[in-house]
Amino acid sequence: MAQKNIQTLLGSQADFLLNHKCKTIDKSMIHAPGSDVVDRIFSQTNRNPQVLKSLQQLYGNGRLANTGYVSILPVDQGIEHSAGASFAPNPIYFDSEKIVQLAIAGGCNAVASTFGVLGMHSRKYAHKIPFIVKLNHNEFLSYPNKYDQLMFGSVDDAWNMGATAVGATIYFGSPESGRQLMEVAAAFERAHELGLATILWCYTRNNAFKVDGVDYHSSADLTAQANHLGVTIQADIIKQKLPTNNGGFNATKHGKTHPKVYSELSSNHPIDLTRYQVANCFMGRAGLINSGGESKGQGDVEEAVFTAVVNKRAGGSGLILGRKAFQKPMNEGIVLLNAVQDVYLDRTIELA
Repeated sequence: MAQKNIQTLLGSQADFLLNHKCKTIDKSMIHAPGSDVVDRIFSQTNRNPQVLKSLQQLYGNGRLANTGYVSILPVDQGIEHSAGASFAPNPIYFDSEKIVQLAIAGGCNAVASTFGVLGMHSRKYAHKIPFIVKLNHNEFLSYPNKYDQLMFGSVDDAWNMGATAVGATIYFGSPESGRQLMEVAAAFERAHELGLATILWCYTRNNAFKVDGVDYHSSADLTAQANHLGVTIQADIIKQKLPTNNGGFNATKHGKTHPKVYSELSSNHPIDLTRYQVANCFMGRAGLINSGGESKGQGDVEEAVFTAVVNKRAGGSGLILGRKAFQKPMNEGIVLLNAVQDVYLDRTIELA
């Protein structure tokens, strides 16, 4: 069984998660994370040696170094949600250097942030922790608020500041998704030319994805298809929200699906729902990292550990967790990041 502190944090859900056996997509079909992930998977692709080097830097840093798993601190919420809404709970993070320092002190593989944050400190830190430069953002000051990912800079600029990887978001399902897809595909092509790894935030967004009071934005079938589109434009790692339900395609009655998606390839168990997300990342050839979600104060550590266990047992490659860590005192943020990393370091927590 898992370490006692992990069982304690899981509470009444410990047995439900730690002893679950997946009977949908068998674990033998999954390309599971491991210390040899770059050699075993990426060295067989069209990625050039510089990209392989960047991926190895990403997988080879922090407390999870050379395990095949990643723990990434993402802090771009100053644009996505406004600086006030993001940093008022802990004002030290208005100082951009504190963001990088938290990632290092927390044992993260990498820090993901904006051109402004990472560019401000590139000479001091780019050689100490891998930088992931977020290329686009949803600007949240215009009135009325709109939801569109706009490019804030170039891949070349990210490369010049010493980045190891670039990240971007596509709002799949939105009216703007076609333009975003073309922009990001071109950016990822350039990133690979320069030797940078690529990470795609594969989010769904459309008011029509809410049906009869049920929100399907994080349904397993819709998010999994977003993942599949992400790996199609050669994202090396996919960021996705943990699935909370299923049947989005059936509810919206758009797109295409198959009855077996719901009867054989998934169940209501969170690990099985997440395994379907992994399956749509070419059975795990592109790593799936799930997001940590908003900070609720009480229960953040428990919720983060829950997400980590689900992701790991499903075949995912780690967590990208921000607000739960930086919206509290730095020492508490470090404890939370380490608790998540402990899940991936615990060899008794295996593929379901």
